[in-house]
Amino acid sequence: MKAMLLAAGRGERMRPLTDDTAKPLLAAGGHALIDYHLHALQRAGVESVVVNLSWQAARVRAHLGDATRFGFGLRFSEEGPVPLETGGGIHRALPWLAPGPFLVVNADVWTDFPLESLALPAGSLAHLVLVPNPEHHPGGDFALGGSGRIGDDGPKLTYSGLGLFEPGLFEGCRPGRFPLKPLLDRAREAGRLSGEVWAGRWFDVGTPARLEALDRALRAGDFFHPSLPATAREPGRAG
Repeated sequence: MKAMLLAAGRGERMRPLTDDTAKPLLAAGGHALIDYHLHALQRAGVESVVVNLSWQAARVRAHLGDATRFGFGLRFSEEGPVPLETGGGIHRALPWLAPGPFLVVNADVWTDFPLESLALPAGSLAHLVLVPNPEHHPGGDFALGGSGRIGDDGPKLTYSGLGLFEPGLFEGCRPGRFPLKPLLDRAREAGRLSGEVWAGRWFDVGTPARLEALDRALRAGDFFHPSLPATAREPGRAG
């Protein structure tokens, strides 16, 4: 299994914190947000990871190094000063991710979801992890049917930023900047989009206030990330 960490965004809503720091490098509980995902990918047994870069690319590179400490190979997909959005960014990295299904993880969320449990149902082009709608996104994104297929009927849930994707989802796409949502909608309309609900811990760290709330909860020991080594769970200790 291969994976892609989405880390190219500017993080406008996180300013001024992101003026000099890439959003995935912001810390909560003594660890950079992206480090939690790297440990989770290690636990899931991935063989290689692609990280896309734009804003503060050099700092992200320096922080991650070659990732040999995690036991998997690491590649960087440089997108230049203007990020390619989620769809364009994944499409650019497809030569490193294909031919089989691959994980996609937004680097600016925090969750204790077990990535190793994800599986792509037969016929699906993508399988999304959905979560109950947070206060800042009450309308949700996708409706999940009883069969596990994402359709048009029923209350909508929020896409968590975690998913398993087939390269075929990007069939017909051309290199450049474009969003992911229209491709997911196309798969949904074709009956080839599936999902599952995660009722565990999940944070969209989209504002300084939400980052602060996550940091407080982690430092207070209200919960911890199961993929971190035991010695790395101490508040304020770098992982």
